[in-house]
Amino acid sequence: MTTFATTPDRPADRLRWALADIWTITLRDLQRWRNNPGVKIFGWLFPVLTMAMFTGLLGGAIGAATGARYVDFVMPGAFAMAMVFGLEGTMMTTHSDAAKGVTDRFRSLPMSGIAVVAGRCAADMIDSLVSLIVIVSAGLVFGWRSDASAAGIAAAFALLLLLRFAMLWIGVFIGLKATSPGAVTSVQVAIWPVLLLSSALIDTSTMPRWLGTIAEANPLSATATAARELLHNPVFPGGSWFAENALLLAVAWPAVLVAIFLPLSVFAYRHRRQ
Repeated sequence: MTTFATTPDRPADRLRWALADIWTITLRDLQRWRNNPGVKIFGWLFPVLTMAMFTGLLGGAIGAATGARYVDFVMPGAFAMAMVFGLEGTMMTTHSDAAKGVTDRFRSLPMSGIAVVAGRCAADMIDSLVSLIVIVSAGLVFGWRSDASAAGIAAAFALLLLLRFAMLWIGVFIGLKATSPGAVTSVQVAIWPVLLLSSALIDTSTMPRWLGTIAEANPLSATATAARELLHNPVFPGGSWFAENALLLAVAWPAVLVAIFLPLSVFAYRHRRQ
């Protein structure tokens, strides 16, 4: 790894300096997997448990009402939910480092200003990829299938990871700005209404029209619906503009969230009060 006593002047050296620091922070965060294997494994399995619970509770009723297999409808929604669940881990880890003074210690070192934030995000994206592999494997065991082409499957998974990329910047910002673990917990509790008020688990046409429109405008709904279309899984027709343009919104929503929260996260890190 290339190290510099001071900030390098040449652009090529600055890039290598930043990448080296990002990789160092990424490896540090990945060490948590080995130090807390139980917590990490539970985090990977929690979306599977949630999906199994809702399949058992709602699968029979929705399947009978629609004539479609609920497992084929719900799995893309479960994939999208798994990407949002990762937000909680990002918030807690970021806040823990900030509260213990680790973040401030990094700021005092001669390292790239974005390395801590970007390294945290790189580690979380690797974690999210593992989580996605776990829940896809569980879906195949439960009977979920897709007859989409390889390109369609790759596009669906790319949209899922794009949603996760947007969520993790929100998590980093909240983790840096939260004043206590209780504040982070409050945000975690607030995530559940966002997850449930969407098309991830149920058909929005069963809701009152105004509520269904709100649910279809949810970024989670856009990604879940777009993934269903790309994976050739059942898609219940929605009556709003949001449902009809889910594929567009599955790209636009994460792009907007990243454009807002990435610079906010970097600013919060660089101007954090010790």
